[in-house]
Amino acid sequence: MPEPTATHARVLILGTGFAGLGMATNLKRAGQDDFLVLERGAAVGGTWRDNTYPGCACDVPSLLYSFSFAQNPEWSDTFSPQPEIWDYLKDVASKEGILPHCRFDTVVEEARWDDAEQRWHVRTSQGTYTAEVVVSGVGGLSEPKVPDVPGIEDFEGTTFHSARWDHEHQLAGERVAVIGTGASAIQFVPEIQPEVGHLTLFQRTPPWIMERRSRPFKPVERFLFRHVPGAQRLARASIYWARELSVFGFAKNPKILKRAERFARAHLHGQVQDPELRRKLTPTYTMGCKRILLSNDYYPALTQPNVTVETAGIAEVRAHSIVTTDGTEHPVDTIIFGTGFQATEMPAAQVIYGADGVRLADQWDATSVSAFLGTSVHGFPNLFFIVGPNTGLGHTSMVFMIESQVAYIRQALDAMAERGTPVLDVKPEVEAAYNDGVQEQLAPTVWNTGGCSSWYLDRQGRNTLLWPTFTFVFRKRTSRFDPEHYRVVAAAPLGADAARVPATAAD
Repeated sequence: MPEPTATHARVLILGTGFAGLGMATNLKRAGQDDFLVLERGAAVGGTWRDNTYPGCACDVPSLLYSFSFAQNPEWSDTFSPQPEIWDYLKDVASKEGILPHCRFDTVVEEARWDDAEQRWHVRTSQGTYTAEVVVSGVGGLSEPKVPDVPGIEDFEGTTFHSARWDHEHQLAGERVAVIGTGASAIQFVPEIQPEVGHLTLFQRTPPWIMERRSRPFKPVERFLFRHVPGAQRLARASIYWARELSVFGFAKNPKILKRAERFARAHLHGQVQDPELRRKLTPTYTMGCKRILLSNDYYPALTQPNVTVETAGIAEVRAHSIVTTDGTEHPVDTIIFGTGFQATEMPAAQVIYGADGVRLADQWDATSVSAFLGTSVHGFPNLFFIVGPNTGLGHTSMVFMIESQVAYIRQALDAMAERGTPVLDVKPEVEAAYNDGVQEQLAPTVWNTGGCSSWYLDRQGRNTLLWPTFTFVFRKRTSRFDPEHYRVVAAAPLGADAARVPATAAD
């Protein structure tokens, strides 16, 4: 167990969402206690701690959106609400003994590799830490994305992003503008519509929306999950394989998605009677190009008399209004941004410096955001990403990918220990060949050819976010760590001045 004052560990883990807790639990269960977890918030949970907007819930079934090693028989609903997911993560951290390893309210300001010492120096708001290895569990949904709207600084009302919801601010009777129509907006718009005076939804591109087939779990189901061995695993497996089948439409033959499009159109037509509003809400791109959303109450909310769907672009924001490109002025008291996150920019790259003092963000700007197996980047020794480039999904649970990467990183750590804790740096040619293959697979998929501009694509139009095929293929690719993919350097001895976490046999 680490000392409360420890500032050095073999492994530093950044973040306590699913990725960070998954890595920490894997180490803990292997008897490896020489790690610390740095968390900028006051509690574990990552995005499920930070996103507390009304109606926040997961759009992946509960049984699948959880760790395989910590299945929860007590989910209340087939699609979990945010408070339950956050409680689940807190429960995992407590039961697995991760909390003593956590350093909360600790913001990472810079992580810099020292070639001479062959270790990472991580400067934080609470002091500097050192480690042989850094594992970043900072996901793409960590930093809100707020568009640069002309005149926003002159607005005299209230503004906030859905991921930083202002619960102190009262919306009752207000004229509210919602900018963005992504996954967050379709959840909070129906929640706030009944209380606001008027809601104007500024929509750039309408999403494809399917019926949300959510229901409470029956008592008998929870009884079976608790008491019948394998019952929950069987249910989980059936959901997993059903979701994997959708890859045929997304990545193999987009024509398969036409049937799903018909269901989505029927869902729209059944809930929106006004033909003009229906026209505004009908996508013109292939389903799957953007994230497919699930909702039963979003369309009905937009049909209410106190809601306007505005499709003209925003020209400027004034002190008490928003002006669209057609010259219309919309009076506004509060602006809520439902504009997603800096997913393709990977904000953590802004503060990470590698072997030659190169900042990761600059290296990626010069080339493209990429990593071998979404995990390792050349020139950044002993740095591993979880939920790194091209590991995102458009069809199933990210927890499956997280567990695959965690297992791979553990193998890398074991290989380093067996060789006397060497330094690992993925070979540039290995990384390049891997990513060329990923981009080649992505080229014909609906995510690249569906005719839309999505958050899956970076500024150059390159898909650096999604995994191009079945997740079991990724699981197989990460099932065996191969040292031949890495440049291996013998490690320098540790300095005696570090306040070190007690070593384990793995060291």
